[in-house]
Amino acid sequence: MSDKIRNYTCPKCENKTYKVGELRATGGFFSKIFDIQNQKYTSVTCERCTYTEFYKTKTSGISNVFDFFT
Repeated sequence: MSDKIRNYTCPKCENKTYKVGELRATGGFFSKIFDIQNQKYTSVTCERCTYTEFYKTKTSGISNVFDFFT
């Protein structure tokens, strides 16, 4: 992901340094019941003002199966 946002500039303070993180969440009714985290987001946080943007990323079927069994 960091290669894709190499030229990132914070829209609030125009800082150019950032940290990249990941967030997983459940999507629908059955995924909540079985605790399957089938929604994946990448976060980009400005290191100066901590403004954060989230970008939805694709999840693979194998990671969803792994979440189900763990």
